[in-house]
Amino acid sequence: MSSFDEDELCFPHLLNSSCRKVILPYFESLFTYIILSSISIVTVILNMMVIISISHFKQLHTSTNLLLLSLAVSDCIVGLLLVFQIILIDGCWFLGDIMCIVYVFLNSAITSASIGTMVLISVDRYVAICHPLHYSTKVTKKRINVCVCLCWMFSLLVHCLLLKDDLEQPGRFNSCVGQCSFANDYASILADVILSFIIPVTVIVVLYMRVFMVAVSQARAMRSHVTSVTIKCSVTVTAKRSELKAAITLGVVVVVFLICVCPPFCVLLSGQDSLIDVSSSTFIITLFYFNSCLNPLIYALFYPWFRKSIKLIVTLKILEADSRDTSM
Repeated sequence: MSSFDEDELCFPHLLNSSCRKVILPYFESLFTYIILSSISIVTVILNMMVIISISHFKQLHTSTNLLLLSLAVSDCIVGLLLVFQIILIDGCWFLGDIMCIVYVFLNSAITSASIGTMVLISVDRYVAICHPLHYSTKVTKKRINVCVCLCWMFSLLVHCLLLKDDLEQPGRFNSCVGQCSFANDYASILADVILSFIIPVTVIVVLYMRVFMVAVSQARAMRSHVTSVTIKCSVTVTAKRSELKAAITLGVVVVVFLICVCPPFCVLLSGQDSLIDVSSSTFIITLFYFNSCLNPLIYALFYPWFRKSIKLIVTLKILEADSRDTSM
């Protein structure tokens, strides 16, 4: 075999069993490496800012922020897992079968947990806007903690079952050395898409459509100085403006999330992923991971407390003894 052919192999010394590299133009490959590496670094840093802010400052220990904390943790892990996706740019996996299935499992489970957290955020905003008088009693920090734990446990359990064969025998579905594949029968893919995408997204869309309708009604009522307006879900316009702003902010987070997550799941559901060219595949993957970087930027744009907490963290004032009680 010629040296040119050997250069196309993941493991040149395994001529008959090695996988072939995905050959990309030099500048396209370099650009992809730079973009994905930048997204990974920025995602981890920004989400760590969110995690530190909400964990440290007592004033930020609210029910809604606990959901944002869960989302930030999942986004931070996604940023770390992006390193493995960078390794796979040329189609070669050099870390062994065990690390492969660990990466696939974590990537799938964390994504599912993120979507589950989005559902909880939608429920939180629905109760806050549609049932404001009952929000403080129905949505408590204890209940939020329980729901978040159940969400993560459910995501881990579901993907343990879906990837059971791979976890028991890593690499059993690899057709060549240097491949990172897993059981991709249509039944498993369909179950994953339904449980991790279709059902949660349906719940999110239905709840936020309702929240949007109510928020518009409340905004109109407040502009016309009406003190009380009753609509179909027994909502009054006495909800605080801060609740409406939070609904809008988290609505932006949800919409951006759906825009970034829908393409990969649609391709997965169609079963046409093998027919997509390398450039399109790279774009879809980049869009998927970029969402985890966008969420903290949205917080910075809409939440003054996040901008202030970043300033306190960067200037190291967070290390002062009474910093936990700082007014945000």
